[in-house]
Amino acid sequence: MSDTATNTPPQRQQRIVEPDQALAQVADGMTVGIGGFINSSHPMLIVRGLIRRGIKNLTAVGAASSGLEIDLLIAAGCVRKVVAPYVGGEVLAPIGPAFRAAVERGKVEVFELDEAMYYAALRAAAQRVPFNPWRSGVGTSFPDVNPAIKVFKDPINGETLLAIPAIDLDIAFLHAAVSDPYGNVQYVGHAYGDRAIHAAADQTFVQVEQIVSNEEIRKDPLKTAIPGADGVIRARFGAHPYSSPGHYTEDQEHIRQYVRAATAWAKENDFGPLAKYLDDFVMGPADHPAYLERIGVRRLLALNEY
Repeated sequence: MSDTATNTPPQRQQRIVEPDQALAQVADGMTVGIGGFINSSHPMLIVRGLIRRGIKNLTAVGAASSGLEIDLLIAAGCVRKVVAPYVGGEVLAPIGPAFRAAVERGKVEVFELDEAMYYAALRAAAQRVPFNPWRSGVGTSFPDVNPAIKVFKDPINGETLLAIPAIDLDIAFLHAAVSDPYGNVQYVGHAYGDRAIHAAADQTFVQVEQIVSNEEIRKDPLKTAIPGADGVIRARFGAHPYSSPGHYTEDQEHIRQYVRAATAWAKENDFGPLAKYLDDFVMGPADHPAYLERIGVRRLLALNEY
């Protein structure tokens, strides 16, 4: 080997990918983590892409408090099972209408757990162990409504505990403020539970509002929540209609528009309004810029004001 070859320093691998490259990693039946928190920071560019691709039978692992991104995936027929303590839109929708309707009609299975158990399950996956022992919940009906949660005797002290099974994610999709080209991701704020979702996943792809230099990331390395994501996606306004802290607030009118459409299906079994919503905002736009054009620049700019 030549001296030139042996002295060449290793090169960093850029992690910037196009949305289709990330979406191509998803197959029917996978367990997919979707980050964010209620009405904030969901990877909606990717969510709409999953629907357009016709992905089916997903186990959708939402946030500890999921928003209507999970509801939309259910409405579009992508989801077989939901793992999330909550699915809703706070005052805009106390419970996701499509989520509720699909569960009541037996179309979607729910993995029942509370928020503490949710994080225990992600922690078990991150540690590559089959379960996390848990004291809270002993004596409740959780093991009855969710047989995957097992009651057992601690072999050390003989204490009764719950075994919370690991939530092993095939892939996670998140939305954040910025990343450098090498997948070092920073949030504005605390990043909700996205760190835990990332740690439990085999692969993580993160939408970001902006790609910045590595020097910019290194100005405050303690803000890096996710070091070395498998892929980062340029996605200005990529969380719309939900908020992206530091960039824009949630589009409440658009969320209400979706809720009205989903409620018509839930209460009246009328899928027409949902079909129109999906056609207008998911299936119709050819790509993310086309979606933003459909929303309109005036609406998007108005979301920068509190």
